[in-house]
Amino acid sequence: MNHKMATQPRKIAVIGAGIAGVACARTLAQAGHDVTVLEKSRTVGGRLASCETPFGTFDHGAQYFTVRDERFKKALAITPGLCKPWSANAVRVLDPHGRVAEAALPKLEPHWVAVPSMAALPRHWAQPLVAAGNLVLETRVTRIERDALDATRWQLQTSGPEDSVHVYSGFDAVVLAMPHALAAGLLNHSGVAPGIAQQLQSVDVAPCWTLMLAFPQAAQATLSHLGPQWNAALSTHHRIAWLARESSKPGRGGIERWTVQASAAWSTEHLDDDAPRVQAKLLKAFSEVTGIHAEPADAQVHRWRWAKTQAPLGRSHLWDGKAGVGACGDWCLGHRVEDGFVSGLELALAVHKG
Repeated sequence: MNHKMATQPRKIAVIGAGIAGVACARTLAQAGHDVTVLEKSRTVGGRLASCETPFGTFDHGAQYFTVRDERFKKALAITPGLCKPWSANAVRVLDPHGRVAEAALPKLEPHWVAVPSMAALPRHWAQPLVAAGNLVLETRVTRIERDALDATRWQLQTSGPEDSVHVYSGFDAVVLAMPHALAAGLLNHSGVAPGIAQQLQSVDVAPCWTLMLAFPQAAQATLSHLGPQWNAALSTHHRIAWLARESSKPGRGGIERWTVQASAAWSTEHLDDDAPRVQAKLLKAFSEVTGIHAEPADAQVHRWRWAKTQAPLGRSHLWDGKAGVGACGDWCLGHRVEDGFVSGLELALAVHKG
């Protein structure tokens, strides 16, 4: 992400610190621009997230990533050892009713994971922003508007911890690196860049309920693991789309742990269900698919409101050079980690060019 080109430095706001936002902000900063990143959560990464528990971590967002784009490959190569290949040993569970029929998948392209958790990658890439004091966490942008002192620039109204209110001002450009629906809502509420907001209407991203399970009794029983011999599976069970044995990933610790991601259709149907009900239903489906009927020592669920892109934008980013407003995210191209990186990178190059 090292793009040093001769241009007039500008002050740029990046709203969102997922993989797209971090890639965009780093690229702009390396090109000499003054970049401020505003993130509503307590940490960076978006769906490159990990849940810490007494039994170990769970990659409850993106489970792994692939490397197809040469620019992504080069960015990863800068920090050797941060990411390692994961021999997922994946199978496809064929029976939609839970009766397990396993079939080896065709040879898969390499699966990669960050170590010791998926969250390690965006955290590492965000370090230069942190060191420069250019990353502001737990701060939600509530409105984009013309700067009160200079109508050619932008200012951002925000709310922070304990409902504190702050205005960040003097920006030449604003990048929305966030879920498409949130970007559209912010633009519409602010009355800004209606052309971009209109194009966002074609995007469709499904939610995902995720179940996390820990079985420390497997180690106590001197078993290497419980249940099936495979470590990951694409499932046709009506509730479950994906299962992975977290403890099979490099650098994760040996306690038997599983992450279960519900299908897009089931997650959409049960979007507003309460967590205990979702947990019970997904746990039952997990037992049907894996044959593991032991009671987990720890179980919890997490709902991703926007997780898997069903209808992408079809281009890497949106940029209104006249207004100085752009949008990026994995939803531009698909739902892969690499899609988010490419989207943020290419929007940064467009912003840099003006």
